[in-house]
Amino acid sequence: MTEALSWLAALVTVGLLVGYEAALVVMHRRQPGRLARSAHAKLREEWFAAVSAQKGSEILAVQTLRNSLMSATMTASTAVLGLIGTVTLAAPSLHASFGAASAGVGPSNVRLVLELVLMALLLASLVSSTMAVRFYNHAGFIGGMPVESEARQRWIAAGTVYVRRAGLLYSWGLRHLILVAPILASILHPLAGPIAAVVIVTVLYRFDRAGAMGT
Repeated sequence: MTEALSWLAALVTVGLLVGYEAALVVMHRRQPGRLARSAHAKLREEWFAAVSAQKGSEILAVQTLRNSLMSATMTASTAVLGLIGTVTLAAPSLHASFGAASAGVGPSNVRLVLELVLMALLLASLVSSTMAVRFYNHAGFIGGMPVESEARQRWIAAGTVYVRRAGLLYSWGLRHLILVAPILASILHPLAGPIAAVVIVTVLYRFDRAGAMGT
């Protein structure tokens, strides 16, 4: 396969993923009710309001938030392991490429660029998931306060914001992990990238519709 065709396949792969995410941003601004992420964010807010109004729900709230925290922790762990593995495998290519560039030999190849994109996705997943853990942790302290206490009433608004942000960040962390698949396929074979991207975009579209069990 020629280098030009490899570059074209890589650009199509990345373009499909970026284009789909950009379309979601536009859709969210115009009709946020059509997206599952908006519906789920509202669900989390209403859940926190409900447990904050029900006496004796403190343990239930803490257990639910702990489950969510553990899920975000697993995503962060998966992302950091994948990032370490990718950096280890890509280090020789990066060193050789930078050495060639400093010597004026030529630009980086397609595989190197895809490896950098892969590392960027894994890093984004790690950061998003870690921040989700942070917000779930804060929300857990608020959810564990006695419902009728003055402190709980004072922190309800902050708790609502925390669970919303934590859910969205967890969603982005998981989403970035899913987007890794087409990049990996493109690294294995350039023509496999666009096919995998189409499959992933199709699956994500089904999950992203309001009312679906989206990420």
